[in-house]
Amino acid sequence: MTSLFDLTDETVLVTGGAGLIGSAICDAIDAHGGTVVVADLDGEGGRALDSAARVVETDVTDEADVQTAVDVTVEEFGGLDVLVNAAYPRNDRYGRRYEDVAIDDWRDNVDRHLAGCYVPTYYATREMVDSGGGSVVNFGSIYGVQAPDFTVYEGTDMTSPVEYAATKGGIINLTRYLASYLGPAGVRVNAVSPGGVFDDQDEQFVDAYERRTPMGRMATPEDVAGAVVYLASDAASYVTGQNLVVDGGWTIS
Repeated sequence: MTSLFDLTDETVLVTGGAGLIGSAICDAIDAHGGTVVVADLDGEGGRALDSAARVVETDVTDEADVQTAVDVTVEEFGGLDVLVNAAYPRNDRYGRRYEDVAIDDWRDNVDRHLAGCYVPTYYATREMVDSGGGSVVNFGSIYGVQAPDFTVYEGTDMTSPVEYAATKGGIINLTRYLASYLGPAGVRVNAVSPGGVFDDQDEQFVDAYERRTPMGRMATPEDVAGAVVYLASDAASYVTGQNLVVDGGWTIS
């Protein structure tokens, strides 16, 4: 049964692979035998990963950068089998409360995040279709599934940005669209929707979040990485158009 999760001979392009979740995904793919290509603005961070076979400095919202990353992957490793869209592009004004979000920033951040998923998918799936199939794993969120519980942010400077809800909901339905459209070509497209991932957040927020979660803790990056390996592998060979929620039960309570 473990062979179903074997990614040997699979080349996996991970956007945002130098990030908190992205680096855990790269390590998990490498541990299952996959060849990891990291596409990230943080080239140094990518090169610090022992699991990265190749790093291509990439702005995922830029078509030329993305095409270069895909071309390098195909030329150096003979193909592209899996794309993981783990990048999280946003501008430096992102993260404000709803009433403080300027319309120009709304437009910019929604475009960055949706384009940062769509552009790599567009170029990667063209290669997959030509080669007979592949797998795409997108990133949604619990807040692409349901409205935020703003009580967990009370007493902190944190919030759930309005652009985040819009883009994550959009990515989940884009996943369904692409699964339907590309299924006949042998390309599977799925999404992972994590709950909150621990990253040394405000202690008051962490306590409130964990009380709200049936499993009593926030996610780790490794929790999310396991779901990505499943969707990338033959264990999910008949799974497409799905949104796998990895949230410790948050969305059921």
